[in-house]
Amino acid sequence: MRHSMSSRATSEISEAYIALGANLGDREATLMEALEMLDLHPNITVVRCSSIYETEPFGYLEQPMFLNMTAVVETPLDPHSLLRVMQQIEQRLGRVRHIHWGPRTVDLDLLWMEGIQLDTPDLILPHPRMQERLFVLVPLADIIPKDEPSGLYTTVKTAIEKLDGKEGIQLWRTCNWRSVSALSEN
Repeated sequence: MRHSMSSRATSEISEAYIALGANLGDREATLMEALEMLDLHPNITVVRCSSIYETEPFGYLEQPMFLNMTAVVETPLDPHSLLRVMQQIEQRLGRVRHIHWGPRTVDLDLLWMEGIQLDTPDLILPHPRMQERLFVLVPLADIIPKDEPSGLYTTVKTAIEKLDGKEGIQLWRTCNWRSVSALSEN
């Protein structure tokens, strides 16, 4: 059964941008499962997602290619609660943390949330390194409205223009979130 924001908690709804990546197992299926798990949470609705891109590894290079994408969600959850849900999804999908920036079944990063600025031991918003990573910025540019009032779109486009390595990112396939959701309902 699909849920709607009107049937959820009555607190204020925030928009959040999440990066998703995977380089072990069936990468695309894992990304779609992570999106589905986010959307099935009673306090999260996946609104739209970017295309999926195949990207070269970052940091630790001796590992398989990644599939990366981003998604916009709406939620009444605060940033730390949303992060906990994301980490639970990672664990349910087999994420283990052995090597920093190493291979993983799935990785979910909270990038930005309604312009909230936060600096705590477990969460910094906006994500402190997103402007350095084309594998985040390119999919993010797919889903940010050009007229987004915080200026996030302009920030992302400017960062993309400044960074090298665009040849390390290739379109894998487009992702139509609503068609993914419709398939799971049938």
